[in-house]
Amino acid sequence: MNTNKLLPLLSDMAIFVTVVERGNFSKAAKNLGVTPSAVSRQMSRLEDALGIKLLQRTTRKLALTESGKITFDYCKQMLESADQAVNASRSATLSVSGLIRVAAPRALANKVLRPIFIEFLKCYPDIQLHLKVTDRIVDPIHDGVDFLIHMNDTPIEALVNVNIGHVKQVLCASPDFIKKHSLPTHPDELKHLSCLCLGENETDSRWQFSNKNQQVAVQVTGSYFLNHSEMRKDAIEQGVGVGPLPDYIAQHGIEKGTLIPLLEDWKMQGNYQGNICLQFVQTKYMPSKNRAFIDFMKEKMLSDTLDL
Repeated sequence: MNTNKLLPLLSDMAIFVTVVERGNFSKAAKNLGVTPSAVSRQMSRLEDALGIKLLQRTTRKLALTESGKITFDYCKQMLESADQAVNASRSATLSVSGLIRVAAPRALANKVLRPIFIEFLKCYPDIQLHLKVTDRIVDPIHDGVDFLIHMNDTPIEALVNVNIGHVKQVLCASPDFIKKHSLPTHPDELKHLSCLCLGENETDSRWQFSNKNQQVAVQVTGSYFLNHSEMRKDAIEQGVGVGPLPDYIAQHGIEKGTLIPLLEDWKMQGNYQGNICLQFVQTKYMPSKNRAFIDFMKEKMLSDTLDL
């Protein structure tokens, strides 16, 4: 019997089991919340479909035929298997265990997320965390990840988004560099200073700033181009020039006094900053491991908010 013909009979088979276990149509009907005549019709339909007689009906009780006994055993197994499937799915939903796959950018993963992920695994020892470190924006479905973490003020519309923090670019220089040059008070003054650009595209040397209603674009020059934030931080501290750093990279150097933030009244535009987005595919039934991860990341990131 093919699936199309089998599917309509599954409910009849379940009712057949209930009838046998309850002993008659009336008790089975009461248990199922239907009328005895409805039960009788479904039993007749099942017998017609199978081409066998399942029950001997007498005025006092029902009895299984030989074919009915065999059929009952299989139908009973079917219901037990269905019950096990439901319990297994509930267990998967309720149990905080299993594999979670996360993609995150390199610098953020190393400087911000690394200790949080370790703490998460200590809190949930039955979870396995697979971290894919990449600066490329991945496709959760195509690339096989459960969560995508990235910095962007315009999250991917097709995915659910949870903001878990914010990153801004901080323009920095070393104390020695400032001693040799004057401290800039306006973005235009950067034209006369050696600047460290990312060098990822032709527009990286055109720095844009905003201050309230003011918008300023400055064409800067320099001798060192690099898109590695830690290496750029080292070059800035060594006095090579002025350069932008994500705040979570710059913070430690600022606190130690090896970096001096510049133009603090101005906001520097550009990549590698914005809201920290935790994104994932919409699902009606979210596993508890995924919910635990979302709640943990929100709690740790928003409470500490990059307080490194």
